[in-house]
Amino acid sequence: MLVTLNDLLPNEAASNGAVACCNVFGIEEAKAIIGAAEALDRPVILAVNKDMVDLAGVEAMAGLLLPLAKASTAKVCVHLDHCYEEAIVFRAIHCGFTSVMFDGSQLPLEENIRRTKNVVEVAHAVGVSVEGELGSVPYQEGRDHIKSAFTVPEEATIYAKESGIDALAVSVGNVHRMTEAGSPIDFPLLAKLQAATTLPLVIHGTTGISETDLLKLKTQRIAKFNVGTTLRMAFGNAIREAMTNEPKKFDKQYFAAKAMPALQQEAMRVLALLS
Repeated sequence: MLVTLNDLLPNEAASNGAVACCNVFGIEEAKAIIGAAEALDRPVILAVNKDMVDLAGVEAMAGLLLPLAKASTAKVCVHLDHCYEEAIVFRAIHCGFTSVMFDGSQLPLEENIRRTKNVVEVAHAVGVSVEGELGSVPYQEGRDHIKSAFTVPEEATIYAKESGIDALAVSVGNVHRMTEAGSPIDFPLLAKLQAATTLPLVIHGTTGISETDLLKLKTQRIAKFNVGTTLRMAFGNAIREAMTNEPKKFDKQYFAAKAMPALQQEAMRVLALLS
């Protein structure tokens, strides 16, 4: 069943659980992750990141993911992750994405509000939900164009009210693309952010957060956790093992199929942890 963030996040924010937003790079990941959601009777968000936008384009990814989402017995949101260009966001909306993230986190507050608000007006006119980011969640490997900045509660109040977004991604110590848990979460800051806005909050960089902190975070107003690295590691390691064990095989689809159960198992672990 195809849904938007607004069909999922308000209920998750009010509960002691949250929904997983999983990066997908092809049909194998999409089917394994949807399979995990169906097995656990949990909703899931399929996220298309910048790498896949650059490689395939939003139109091709919509063509791949939307039929799978519509056919699923689980609630599935098809979401455009971190996008810095309005033109791409509008293309994603036009071809059927049910949720988009316009990432103005690298912009001054006023410009972030202005540009995010423009996206919101277009998206809401056709029933598409919008995620924004305030502060800036860094990457473990470092990226020249991405700063590291905690979310300021006073700015969160202004941004949430004036932009009109449906969900707010925050920076409270979380870090993108960590391969091991080790991000120290600033829970006092998170408490201030929860007091600053009533919006559902989003955590990016889930793989880098300890299970203890995740269990605590999901009971807060965190409604959405973005998950990528741990899923890619499970899938990639399983492919590597299969290729090592069968050196005379060479078909990509053969090895991807061999690795899908490991990916689905890891997705089930994450969905169960957050539920």
